[in-house]
Amino acid sequence: MAFEEGLAQSEKAYNQLTEVSSLFAKAVTEDFFFTWQWWFGVALFVIPWIVWIIFRKKDSTGRLLLAGFLTIILSLTIDLAALSLGLWSYPMVIIPLAPFLFLPYHFSIAPVGIMFALQIKPKMNSLLKGVIFAAIAAFGGMNFFNAIDFYNPKNWSTLYDFIIFLTLYYVAYAVTKMESYSKLDKG
Repeated sequence: MAFEEGLAQSEKAYNQLTEVSSLFAKAVTEDFFFTWQWWFGVALFVIPWIVWIIFRKKDSTGRLLLAGFLTIILSLTIDLAALSLGLWSYPMVIIPLAPFLFLPYHFSIAPVGIMFALQIKPKMNSLLKGVIFAAIAAFGGMNFFNAIDFYNPKNWSTLYDFIIFLTLYYVAYAVTKMESYSKLDKG
């Protein structure tokens, strides 16, 4: 009997989650759409990728994209866990579909920022470069987004953001250093 009760509770939770998503969609379509904040959020999705496509290190595109995609997966995972625990929130929603998932931080700013950091001065001390990147992202970026109401850290310390960004950088860095890349059709 407990299993069936668990299924009923899960279905009830999903129904509530659908209701919450509808509230976010309503906020986007009725309150945020076409405000300067909304346009800024849209630009944060698009412009970093355009800049990266133009200025990327073309012979390392595959390695950098792998690092970027891994950054997307990890940042989404971290954010979903933190949002579920109520550690922080994103009051400004850009896309009404799946409001917790489609944020420019996950799909554009973090991965493109890390890909640029990886390709700039590749022989520089990786710890120093990671610390610089994490400091700019956490103390600069996250505080900026808090100031314009895109991010609400609640009681979350910026130092924790620094650790998260440093970890994201180092995981992406490790992926770009892998030597096991070769073509699949190679004999």
